[in-house]
Amino acid sequence: MSALSLAPRALYEEVAELLRQRIFKRELEPGSWIDELKIAEEYGISRTPLREALKVLAAEGLVTMKVRRGAYVTEVSDKDLADVYHLLSLLESDAAGVVAERGSDAELAELKALHAELEASIGDRDAFFAVNERFHMRVLEMADNRWRMQMVADLRKVMKLNRHNSLFKTGRIHESLAEHQAVMGALLTRDPSLTRTRMQEHFANGLEAAA
Repeated sequence: MSALSLAPRALYEEVAELLRQRIFKRELEPGSWIDELKIAEEYGISRTPLREALKVLAAEGLVTMKVRRGAYVTEVSDKDLADVYHLLSLLESDAAGVVAERGSDAELAELKALHAELEASIGDRDAFFAVNERFHMRVLEMADNRWRMQMVADLRKVMKLNRHNSLFKTGRIHESLAEHQAVMGALLTRDPSLTRTRMQEHFANGLEAAA
């Protein structure tokens, strides 16, 4: 890959996104050392934008910088995972409650359509994850609190370090879909308290599967 083929935004941002996707796809495994020289040669760039990209990923929690040892893909401990799920449960259940109370009929119809997409993707793990994330992020957008949305976006990046482990558990995709059905049902009844409860249950079960 040549640096000239990269998008015209800041080079280090593009490199950060390329590495981010490789981490999420497990091309760079948790705990593995990031060979800066090899990657710089592969992308046809100097090590300066690469190091700036690694700083971005370190700030997101995806990369850990070790003194005199370089950059490593972050390994998520059981405590890290529990802490992330705890915060996501609080933030996203609150957002879902706001949407149940204030969301327009058109917005709820949009979420219902996304849920139908989720049901249709049940046989494709990667597609299921993609639609699932769109659903969750759309709820956050509708709740209209940019600070909460930014916090969740960062937390979800860390959660993705462990995401495949959860779906390897037998039957987890079907369980997750059933939990989404419960969330969607609560949203459609416009019951904020029930919606928050159903979303919290979804994250509690997700943590149990991911641990």
